Amino acid sequence: MINESHFSEFISDVSIQAKMENVWSYTCGSWENCNDGTILSFLSQCLEYNIDPQFCMSWVEKHQNEIPNWEAVSATSLGWVNQHTSTGSAISISEQDLI
Repeated sequence: MINESHFSEFISDVSIQAKMENVWSYTCGSWENCNDGTILSFLSQCLEYNIDPQFCMSWVEKHQNEIPNWEAVSATSLGWVNQHTSTGSAISISEQDLI
């Protein structure tokens, strides 16, 4: 496993997709290892590295057939996304907010 400071330096130098995939490797390792705990770690790390958690979950959902206990993982991730994003959607700023 990569040490945290090396991981932080490495993740700063790549595309959003590659960052997300690197976070996935670091937190989950494989689709088979994805569970309630690892998905929460994945989403938290994505947010920490300024990667939209909804974008990340869209990517994960494409692999739902490879994830054991997908229903529980999906419910856990949905709850986390709803808690950590504005009403479960991407945060936006309106003109009214800028005045």
